[in-house]
Amino acid sequence: MKQLRNNVIRAGLDALYFTGAHHVLRPILAGVGTIFMLHHVRPAGAAAFQPNRHLEITPHFLHAVLAHVRAHGIDIVTLDEARRRLREQDFARRFACFTFDDGYRDNRDHALPVMRAFDAPFTVYVASDFADGCGRLWWIALERVLARAERIETEIAGDVLRLDAIDAAAKQAAFDRIHGALRRLPDDDAVRAAVAALCVRHGVDDAAIARELCLNWSELRAFARDPLVTIGAHTVSHCNLARESDAEALREMRDSRTRIEHELQRPATHLAYPYGDRAAAAAREFTFARDLGFATAVTTRPGMIFAENAAHMMALPRLSLNGNYQTERFLAVLTSGAATAMWNGFRRVDAA
Repeated sequence: MKQLRNNVIRAGLDALYFTGAHHVLRPILAGVGTIFMLHHVRPAGAAAFQPNRHLEITPHFLHAVLAHVRAHGIDIVTLDEARRRLREQDFARRFACFTFDDGYRDNRDHALPVMRAFDAPFTVYVASDFADGCGRLWWIALERVLARAERIETEIAGDVLRLDAIDAAAKQAAFDRIHGALRRLPDDDAVRAAVAALCVRHGVDDAAIARELCLNWSELRAFARDPLVTIGAHTVSHCNLARESDAEALREMRDSRTRIEHELQRPATHLAYPYGDRAAAAAREFTFARDLGFATAVTTRPGMIFAENAAHMMALPRLSLNGNYQTERFLAVLTSGAATAMWNGFRRVDAA
């Protein structure tokens, strides 16, 4: 199903590109700015089974994105500068912000050198449990379980799943099935428990993944001293805030910021909602972020930034640099705003 969706999206992007519609639509739909969303930046892997491939791009493609942005005369700015421009309605030049979720070590090792080459500032949103080395990156743990298994049997919310995982196609189908079931569980504790049980059964150390992939506090302190780097908050445990009680959602947002500011001795005034779609961040979470005093908060809802977003600083959309679409022709369409406008039914703001 996901492959079908990817193929449909590719066909749509190609249609916009080869008809030249994105050139015509850019002045209307590109807005005043863009907030790019990234996760991993690292060399491409060779494995046939990479279900989380959409969460990574190569350093070469990041370089192409930055070159594309600069070639269009767009200013690459911090989130603080983007906020100022929105509040003051200063749109003499379009702007772009680059944001990275979760706090992966490859952001330092592979993204930072590319960003330095363009003197481009960026924000990295850190989940404090990941920096502590005790968080659970369950989607990566699930990938590792399926990479080594030939068959999976598990029970999720009372449903027993018996799935083949004999080859890459079967593994992908099993991943999609289990991932969907996990996202329907009532809370993140249930998700982590279900994946932990699979890890025990298949010999995967899910407790070690955060330490392997994410920057720890000592590394973050050095990273944050770079003048291009801003560290933002991404909750404590990378939970789906919408499934938490009021008190727990507030604690996750507040304590993440407090921990970052204590460890790094610098303000953390920008927030990214984990998962960030409508099922994970909506009106309640936007209100909490405002009440906690964040300067901006970003979602994963697709969209360009328009002047009207100034009234919705806790619900800013982003443009995902998706690893499934790493071509310069797709980039030209995406940055025109045409694709996200069609996705949003041509609404300029989606902040409900």
